[in-house]
This record gives sequence, C-alpha cells and structure tokens, in this order.
Amino acid sequence: MRLPVMPPVSPMLAKSVAAIPPDASYEPKWDGFRSICFRDGDEVEFGSRNERPLTRYFPELVEAAKAELPQRCVIDGEIVIATRTGLDFDALQLRVHPAASRVQMLATQTPASFIAFDLLALDDTDYTARPFSERRTALEDALTTNAKKFHLTPTTTDLSTAQRWFDEFEGAGLDGVIAKALDLTYQPDKRVMFKIKHQRTADCVVAGYRLHKSGDDAIGSLLLGLYKEDGSLASVGVIGAFPMARRRELFVEMQPLITPFDAHPWNWAAHVDPDVVRRYGGGSRWNAGKDLSFVPLRPERVVEARYDHMEGERFRHTAQFNRWRPDRDPHSCTFEQLEQPVTFELNDIVPGLGG
Repeated sequence: MRLPVMPPVSPMLAKSVAAIPPDASYEPKWDGFRSICFRDGDEVEFGSRNERPLTRYFPELVEAAKAELPQRCVIDGEIVIATRTGLDFDALQLRVHPAASRVQMLATQTPASFIAFDLLALDDTDYTARPFSERRTALEDALTTNAKKFHLTPTTTDLSTAQRWFDEFEGAGLDGVIAKALDLTYQPDKRVMFKIKHQRTADCVVAGYRLHKSGDDAIGSLLLGLYKEDGSLASVGVIGAFPMARRRELFVEMQPLITPFDAHPWNWAAHVDPDVVRRYGGGSRWNAGKDLSFVPLRPERVVEARYDHMEGERFRHTAQFNRWRPDRDPHSCTFEQLEQPVTFELNDIVPGLGG
C-alpha cells in the first residue's frame, strides 16, 4: 500500500460542549466504531480509533470498498450496523470475534455499513492540510451515488437544522451532533471538533460495588439498577468518577448494606449463564476475559445519575454521579422515568441505510 497518508492514523477528535456553536458545519454524531478506511487498489485496511486494524472483522466492507470507493483514497468515518429500528451497537460489538468462521457468518447475518464524513487523501493528493469545506466537496465527488455500503453523512451549515437533527435523530440511535469549523484542517488525535450530546438524569438504585484497582478499601464503581414492570431489578450501568478520598469514604458507607448473593436480585449463581453475565455485571461487554465480579448490596440507596442515552436497557456510556436521593423510595426507580426518544427512520437520514 502506497498512499499520500499511510496507516496507522489516529482520527481527529471532538471535545464536548453544552450547546451547538454557531457558524460551523454540522453533521449527525453516529454511534459505531470510528474507523479510517485506506484503499490502494485491491489493498484495503480499516484502522480504529486506537490505531488497531478492524479489517478482518468486516470482510463485507473490504469487498464493498473495492467496488464503491475510488481506487486510491483515505476516508474517515464510522462503521455501523443499521436495522429497520435504528443503529444496533450491541450487534456491532459482537462482530469483533477471534474465530474466522464466526466473522464470516456475522458478516452475512448482521452486515455493517460505513458512514463517511471526512477525506484525508485521494489519488496522490494529501487533503489533511486543506480546509474542511474543501475536503467535504472532494468527498462528495469521490463517493458514488449508487453505493450500498459506503454512505455520505448529511451536513448543514444551518444552525436550526442542526438543532432539529439533535432533537429528532436520537430516535434512530444516533448520538448527538458534531460541529466543525469550515476552515478546520485535519489534525489527527487532536480534539478540535465539537460534540453535543444529550444529557439526562435518572434516579437509580445502588445494588453493588466493585473495588478500586488500588486496593481493598476503596470503591471503584457503583452498580446501578432500575426496576422493570415485572418487579425485577435490571442492571443499567455504573458510576465511577470519584476522588480517591471519596472512594474510601464510600467503601465505609457501603459496608452495612452488604448482603449475600442468595438474598440479592442478581444472584451470583445465575452468572454461569453467559447472557446473564453480560446483563448483570459478571463480565465485561467490552472485554470478555475481564473479571467484573461485584460486592452485592441491599438495594436501599438511591442516586441521581447523569447519562446521555440508553443502549437497550443499559446506559450507553458510564453514567456520572449527580447527587444522593434519600427522599426516593428505591422501588419507585423504574424505567418509566426515562425520556423516550421519538422513533426516527435511518432511511430518512441517509437514503438506503437500514432498509
């Protein structure tokens, strides 16, 4: 492979801001695997945010790149799995599997798409030092209109349209809005774009904790739960960003609430089932080999947590501590309190995406 921009390349990043800034180019924030696609003839490689290759996990995108992209190009984008009901991040995670036979099977059962939103190189030209407005125009010219796997993300310079996207597109599984200055050059690994994400709060039951890596006298994270309609307590995520002194204080505070697993809603004996392990904290959704065993607590304390959006029954990202809610009855902490985004069709955002 011989391109003007060679792998590995760390993608350009965004920093969080509270509101959509004026005078910028806006685009939806896609919820998938950030990836830079390198194509030089029959050679295709997909890099990740941490510069590790994703190529072997998405053979259908390798073949699509050869059919749909220019002969020599470097394109920044997001690998997603689109369904009729929106983006499916859980299915995307399952695509990263060590067995080649399973990779091939999943490529057919849950095929991925690539959402393109920036151009780093085309033919012999390095575009990274050029303004985003020029890179965007070149990207639009480079992508074929009949592509089935490689899609161009919509953009706008109209602030009111960007606000409408922020309000509506979450219903299709998107993650917010990205803003880029029109004169912005491509700066790998630099937080020079802006991301605007939804911020919400939920009152959750504290149902357990994990120890901090520093020792056995500090809390690493608190496990959060919400009650379902049938009265069962679902694991919805964790909060863990505390100063070290507070971690030790929390450890002392939680000791009187410790309970045996056989008296806990998340009975440890049930964790032998892989699906229960994934749902209730016995294993990591990111790293199957990581030990995420926890100390069970009587579900009596309620915390208000900040989160951006849900992925199924769980917070998509780690939640943030807001405040304790001693005034709340733990059994009143249900899914009904959560804001439900209005359903929005992916096909209305990018024609041909999601069926």
